[in-house]
Amino acid sequence: MLIDLDHLLATPLFDANRCSINFHPLHSYFAIGVYVFMLLPKPTRILGLGLCIHILADSLDCWLMQL
Repeated sequence: MLIDLDHLLATPLFDANRCSINFHPLHSYFAIGVYVFMLLPKPTRILGLGLCIHILADSLDCWLMQL
């Protein structure tokens, strides 16, 4: 998904132990709020749902890293 393009801004580009939530701009808490708001209007609902599912998957990954 295009949401992961913000990973290219990170230094180092890949870090297996880094949680992307609130680290990358498109994974920030503000952006997550926008994605949740996108669930309300019908024209953006599908895109918002996809973005929220992506954030949930990244959150699960962060949670599993801490175990």
